[in-house]
Amino acid sequence: MKEELFEVFRKKIIPSAFLNRNVIYDLVLPKNMVNDTPYPTIYMNDGQDFDQLETLNSIRHYYKKGGQAFIFVAIHTNERRLSEYGTSFQADYKNRGDKATDYMNFVVSELLPLIRKETASSSIANDNTFCGFSLGGLSAMDIVWENPHLFSKVGVFSGSFWWRDKSYEEGYTDDQDRIMHNKIRKSNYKSGLKFWLECGTADETADRNNNGIIDSIEDTLDIITELKNKGYNQSDIKYVEIDGGEHNFNTWKHAFPQFLEWVFDSK
Repeated sequence: MKEELFEVFRKKIIPSAFLNRNVIYDLVLPKNMVNDTPYPTIYMNDGQDFDQLETLNSIRHYYKKGGQAFIFVAIHTNERRLSEYGTSFQADYKNRGDKATDYMNFVVSELLPLIRKETASSSIANDNTFCGFSLGGLSAMDIVWENPHLFSKVGVFSGSFWWRDKSYEEGYTDDQDRIMHNKIRKSNYKSGLKFWLECGTADETADRNNNGIIDSIEDTLDIITELKNKGYNQSDIKYVEIDGGEHNFNTWKHAFPQFLEWVFDSK
């Protein structure tokens, strides 16, 4: 068997003061990493699903095609997922995501410094990407949006952009109550950011306004509208809609190689 072009370190542990717990992560490093060479790095939420995503197969395939060496960090979550993932500085109407700010602080103030200390991970924002799935995708989007000095690209698979601050019963409206849309709308343009957004036509069946477009697709398309209104152009945004794609890792694992190509092809 041909020697792998990468090394895998499973279930490493970092203690977090922000989260008051130990956080597990998996680490994939280029084989024979050169310590004085800065490597681009991809961080991923829901790292406990590393195997379901068939991450190593995607990385292996990318390397076999002659792709550039990079570092991959898969951050595990636990039973606090609905508390730690979400949008920083604002929980949803059920107070989910109440520790999302703590999670962001863990990523930027504890995990990134450790990865940069122990590996040759680049400290240049343009070399760093964050990605996630469903609620983990919303979290990734929020962390990159809040930290453009640390990350330049975000990948969101079936993102939970429905995340809202008001229930339907309380008079929810699309225009006023989706948290990530509002955050983008009320923020300044953040130079250098690029966005990869995936949806499947079978992500769900919900269609809250009965316009024939499922909510996950409509919420994502509305995110794109907000980004364009803010000043981003088509070259900054890659939208991937998978016909028959579902809200699960079977769909996401087939989209992941496309995402890897985009990370290193988009400038």
